[in-house]
Amino acid sequence: MTYFDKLETRSSDERAADHARALPEQIARAQSAPGYADILLGVQADIVTDPQALAKLPVLRKSDLTQAQGTRPPFGGFTVKPARHFQHVFQSPGPIYEPGSTDHDWWRMGRFLNAAGVGRGDIVQNCFGYHLTPAGMIFESGAQAVGASVLPAGTGQTELQVTAARDVGCTAYAGTPDYLKIILDKADEMGVALKFSKAAVGGGALFPSLRQEYADRGISCLQCYATADLGNIAYESPAMEGMIIDEHVIVEIVTPGTGTPVAPGDVGEVVVTTLNPDYPLIRFATGDLSAIMPGESPCGRTNMRIKGWMGRADQTTKIKGMFVRPEQVAALVEKHDEIVKARVIAARQGELDTMTVQIESPCKNDGAYAKSVVEVLKLKGAIEVVAPGTLPKDGLVIEDQRVYE
Repeated sequence: MTYFDKLETRSSDERAADHARALPEQIARAQSAPGYADILLGVQADIVTDPQALAKLPVLRKSDLTQAQGTRPPFGGFTVKPARHFQHVFQSPGPIYEPGSTDHDWWRMGRFLNAAGVGRGDIVQNCFGYHLTPAGMIFESGAQAVGASVLPAGTGQTELQVTAARDVGCTAYAGTPDYLKIILDKADEMGVALKFSKAAVGGGALFPSLRQEYADRGISCLQCYATADLGNIAYESPAMEGMIIDEHVIVEIVTPGTGTPVAPGDVGEVVVTTLNPDYPLIRFATGDLSAIMPGESPCGRTNMRIKGWMGRADQTTKIKGMFVRPEQVAALVEKHDEIVKARVIAARQGELDTMTVQIESPCKNDGAYAKSVVEVLKLKGAIEVVAPGTLPKDGLVIEDQRVYE
């Protein structure tokens, strides 16, 4: 097995020491960007050397970034250099703008492609989009980092995709998980034999049945977890046991709506700090749910692993015509020192919405929290006090049990 670099096999102590040096520098770098002027005001960068200190800093959400970009276009003041000094400016749906660079493996996708077996001698049919959004360039820069050639195919025109794959002799596919099947099925229909043996996918769910279908065709398919803002966050290796965290990000799993880390193994929202010096996003909330896996990957890569994508953390739900948000549930917990956690359940009784607030607390008096529920959630509802440790550890703070037909 060939690793991308020595960082992948560092000991936990070596990785922690490297982070202790890199984090203060990144925090100080972020403080030089105008978007962080108020967010990191008063933070002593030199003492932010570990995850515990990092967890005390504010969380930056996508909505914060969008709002900031409205007043400081195009990047909201969160980059350390102006837009004209980047090679690319991308626009994702929202719209929200992201910087891009042709610097070596700027989005860190080479590590994933290497794990997927893509390298020198391969020709990658890159079916991620090149128009406005950055996915195409993200994977192209990764292919360059591992020495592979690229057919910049983009999306659509399936017959032309098949013809090009045959004529060029593409050996690897990059794109969404399901689009490869569309190409393969069209190739079968056209009577064309293709040479794909590897697939590096992202941007959608890779279902086990689809992975198996590719395996049956002789194609090894691995997936990554990446975003336009952060680049690569985590990736699969041939061991296919969870997703290994990239070496240039720090990942926390927190209670949705807060910045508070959950217990190891519990489901929560993925919050990422990137060590990219050009775009130092600090504690950026992805809105995705996942959980930390114990131990190390059998492939020999030693970084922390997560279970992959497990849903969305933004559980905002309308109940009785009013929105209830995870941040409100977090505020309810913070309002009473003895509350461990809380969960709002939306249901239906006949044609009417109902709300039940389950509260983990040693206090047995349901009525003790009625006033706080109305003040914080802006709705009246049934209250159930349960013993600490009773509520599921599935990352949900708002559970919608209503059936929509």
